[in-house]
Amino acid sequence: VQLQACGGGLVQAGASLRLSCAASGRTFSNSVMGWFRQAPGKEREFVAAIGWTGGMSYYADSVKGRLTISRDNPKNTVYLQMNSLKPEDTAVYYCAADPSASSYSRNNYASQQYRYYYWGQGTQVTVSS
Repeated sequence: VQLQACGGGLVQAGASLRLSCAASGRTFSNSVMGWFRQAPGKEREFVAAIGWTGGMSYYADSVKGRLTISRDNPKNTVYLQMNSLKPEDTAVYYCAADPSASSYSRNNYASQQYRYYYWGQGTQVTVSS
C-alpha cells in the first residue's frame, strides 16, 4: 500500500498550488483521507480531511477559506487546492488515510494523527515572501 503525494514546489506569497495524493495497493474510496504538514522545527499538524463521499470535510482554522480538500474515488486520489499561499504555509505536506472510518462524527477526530494508519512520503511546499 502506498500513498504518493506530489505537486509541491516553490512559489511566491499569494500564489496557488494543487497537491495530489494517489493511493495504490488498495482502495481508499470508503476511507477518511487527510493532509498534514510539518514546518521546520515544528511538530506535524493537521491541515484538512475529507470523508468518503466528499460531503464531509474538516479544516484547521489556519487554512479555512484558502485551502480546499477534494477527492476522486475512481482515481483513488485526494487533492489539496491551496490558494492565497502565505510564507507560514511553508512545510512538508503529507497525505494520510484512515481505513477504519468513512467519516467522523466529531470534527476534532480528523486532527488526531493516531487515527491515520497509512501515510505518504510528503511533498515540499515553500512560499517566499
